[in-house]
Amino acid sequence: MKRIIVLALACAVAPLAGAQLYKYVDKDGRTVYSDQPPPAGESKQLHVNTGTGTAGPSYVARDKALDKTRQAEKDKEKKKEIGEENAKLAQQRCAQATESYHTYQEGGRLFRTNEKGEREFLSDEEIEAARVKSKQEMDEACKSS
Repeated sequence: MKRIIVLALACAVAPLAGAQLYKYVDKDGRTVYSDQPPPAGESKQLHVNTGTGTAGPSYVARDKALDKTRQAEKDKEKKKEIGEENAKLAQQRCAQATESYHTYQEGGRLFRTNEKGEREFLSDEEIEAARVKSKQEMDEACKSS
């Protein structure tokens, strides 16, 4: 029973243990903050919460974090655009290499133009070498697509 009474008294006295702060203007016109009431005159009693509350981040910190997030989103979008562009270019290279390979695969009378602007027909060995080379280029260009 004594324990309950002591506990009740402790709970009742705890709010009174809070810090009291007085604010007043002294005779020289300075504002004074004190835990003692002024000797004479008018004062304003301030109630101070002595609890340890944690303040959130400042507005500057929040603004910096928001800017950082926006910049990260911009970088992500830019990387995505570059990736899409690279994929499109790889697809074009694959299509060109496939077309070149099919040209040599079909055979027929193939020619190239020399320095004088004249046509020179390719021999069977040159066509076969060009076909093998275009097959390798096609395999390389199309493996990532």
